[in-house]
This record gives sequence, structure tokens and C-alpha cells, in this order.
Amino acid sequence: MTASTSSRSASFPAFGRWLSRISFPWVVTIAHLSIVLLLPIAALFLRSFSVSPPEFWRIATSPVALSTYNITFTTALVAAAINCVAGTLTAWVLVRYDFPFKRVLDAVIDLPFALPTAVAGITLATVYSQTGWVGSFFAPFGIRISFTRLGVAVAMVFISVPFVVRTVQPVLQELDVALEEAAWSLGASKWQTFWRVLLPPIIPAILTGTTQAFARAVGEFGSVVLVAANIPFQDLIAPVLVFQRIEQNDMAGATVIATVLLLISLGLLIAINLFQAWGQRYSDA
Repeated sequence: MTASTSSRSASFPAFGRWLSRISFPWVVTIAHLSIVLLLPIAALFLRSFSVSPPEFWRIATSPVALSTYNITFTTALVAAAINCVAGTLTAWVLVRYDFPFKRVLDAVIDLPFALPTAVAGITLATVYSQTGWVGSFFAPFGIRISFTRLGVAVAMVFISVPFVVRTVQPVLQELDVALEEAAWSLGASKWQTFWRVLLPPIIPAILTGTTQAFARAVGEFGSVVLVAANIPFQDLIAPVLVFQRIEQNDMAGATVIATVLLLISLGLLIAINLFQAWGQRYSDA
């Protein structure tokens, strides 16, 4: 028996022992992630490889596609920024204040999780139309919300509200009020107490919630397709463009745009996670 053969035979028992140590939770985790997450992503990439590189580049960089990327990610960033501030303040109110119907408001925060996105789209399109409860107040000033890019932003804010609130809320509940009282007793102002005592521990939670809100807004389809006019170069977003290409039986175009959307989203999420790591080091310092 040669040395290479003996080394291979020795490695098989080691590999078998490693397989025997894999527990049931590991098996379920690997199987679940493979079937639900990894295989669909791999299938998308493999499908995109069927398109030649010049054709891929032509579809991905067409004027309509570039416009949808810009509208999708810019509007999602605006919606995430709004929810970053408003969601943090909402979590603060829910944790630090007692008021009538507090439990009702706390339950309403989770409504976008349970509400079908199509129902949300119909509701937003009705309420923010020029004759709706909210849209009628802006109509005399020439401001349209429904069926415009502003309506897309409103829909993205609506469906991503809970992510920041539910991420920051438990962290605020764990903060000791005695820390604030100690800062005040040492002469710190309310702003100094917030900036030096309260903010550092909740920065990672805020960044996490904002990242989740951004990712949710980028992938939104059901509510946006109903509250927007879906006109190219005005308020057409990338997920809706993918759906339109599928309706036109243009699977190659839909696959290319979906792949580009996936790559851009993945790159942005990696960058935001690095920023989150920096925020964690900042809070621990």
C-alpha cells in the first residue's frame, strides 16, 4: 500500500467520526438553509449564466433598469432613515411613558407584519389619494402622494416600521434608569446624558433595525405596485420591473435584473454589517 493510499484510508475514518458528531440541530439547519435560501439563490445565478455577458450587460444597464435601481435604493434609504429616527423615538415612548391605549399602540406596531401587502397597498392608495383622508389635505398645495414616487416612499416606510421599533425596544427596556440619574447627579445635561449614556448601548440595535428596514423596503412589491403609477423613469422600482418582464414572458430580462438587484442588495448589506460592527466596538469602548 502506497503512502497516498494509506493517508486516504486514514482520512475516511476521521471524516466518518466527524459526520457522526453532527447533531440533529445541525442537520436541520443545513437542510433548511439549503432548501429555502441557498438553492434558490444558486438557481438564480445559474439561470443568469445562460445569458451571454454582452446581453447580460445590455439588459442590466438599460436606461429603464438603471432608473429602477436608482429609485428603489434611494427611496429605500430614505424610508430606512425616517424609520431610524421615528422608530427609535417610538420605542422610547413605548418603554418610558405610560398613557391610555398603550397596549393598543404596541399591538398596532406589528400590523405591517400580519397585514397582506396587497391590502396595505389598497389602503395606502385610498388614504393618500387626492380625495383620501390624508391626500386631500395636500391636494390644494399641488402635492400628490398616491401614484407618485412619494407614494412609493410612504409604502416603504409603512411596511418597515416594526423593524426598528422591535429591535430597539428590548434594548431600551434593559437600560438601567439609575445610570441616567447618576449622570444627572454629576451635573450632566439631558443632551449629554442621551449622547454619552443612553445612545452608545442602543447604537447596535438602531443599526440592526435600520438595516432590516432597508432590506425590507428594497424587496417590497405588493403594496408599492398598487400605490405607485409604475411609470418608467418616474416611480417604477426594480421588483415591479422584474414582475413586468415575467408578465411579458421575458425570463432572461427578469433574471438579469433580479440578479443585479440581489448583488447590489448583498453588497449594501455587507457594508452596513461592517458599519454595525464598528458601532458595536464604539458602544463597547
